[in-house]
Amino acid sequence: MRAVRFVALGDSLTEGVGDPVTEGWRGWAALLAPSLAGAVEFTNLAVSGAQTRDVLERQTPAALELRPDIASVVIGVNDTLRHTFDIRAVAAHLDEAYAALTRQGATLLTACLPDPGAMLGLPGALARPLARRQRAVNTVVHALSERYGAVHLHAAGGAWITDRALWSADRLHPGERGHRQLAVRFHALLAEAGRAGGQPPSSEPEFPVPTRAASLLWLATAGTGWVVRRCKDLLPQLLRLAADEMRHRAKGTGAHLDLSASAAVAAALAALPEPPVEDAGVTLRRTVPVPNRTAAPEGTAHREGAEVVANGVG
Repeated sequence: MRAVRFVALGDSLTEGVGDPVTEGWRGWAALLAPSLAGAVEFTNLAVSGAQTRDVLERQTPAALELRPDIASVVIGVNDTLRHTFDIRAVAAHLDEAYAALTRQGATLLTACLPDPGAMLGLPGALARPLARRQRAVNTVVHALSERYGAVHLHAAGGAWITDRALWSADRLHPGERGHRQLAVRFHALLAEAGRAGGQPPSSEPEFPVPTRAASLLWLATAGTGWVVRRCKDLLPQLLRLAADEMRHRAKGTGAHLDLSASAAVAAALAALPEPPVEDAGVTLRRTVPVPNRTAAPEGTAHREGAEVVANGVG
């Protein structure tokens, strides 16, 4: 019996930033891989700084050559941190990548992600435009996950996301505990979908939590550099967006910004092409919610708002 092929696509989150090991970064996908089956061939194509265009144009062709049984595509935050942000382009890139992977027969893993402005603790006028962008990306990911029958993890909110102990010093990447939580929760969803036969990943960290001094040193060097590289082209635009935000709030018309963002998402989804005939079956899939759990058995996921997108006939 051949090994299960698992290919991970995405950015620094999937690359493993925040979960250091001797040879570099590890991350949630590498932690998840051994729990999928007895034999797994794991390839991590994720690259720090990647946007949805990079996933489509560079990572997806490489993934298709590997003919994965399971492919994760967790991406989108870097798009929101660029002055070129365009939700229509994000939707088109994701739609094409998801279609290519599922057309080849891969089980698709997706996730919605937390708002970077809130994670960084930015002031309201700066945080709200970023939150609006991330909500837009998450809405697109939700819709396309349903369209392509993905196993989808809600990782945008909930008590486990706001637990500071799960995050690294930069507040944008999970630490080892956070990466393990993502791996545990993805495993639980895959097990429900019949795609994970191994034992769940451990939620307990393997390495000691970095000291405060070590965390601050990392933040002052590599961490700060990461934030600057990702956000330097956004800052002038973000300041303009913040000024616009304050003007609307002063006039009591802040809701107009939310309505405009929602209309842009609707237009982006409406502009997507219909799936080709051979993909028509995936459009019949529906969302099956997983109930909230207040007390999960040891070694299983405590899922808050997670869902599996599965075949729907009833």
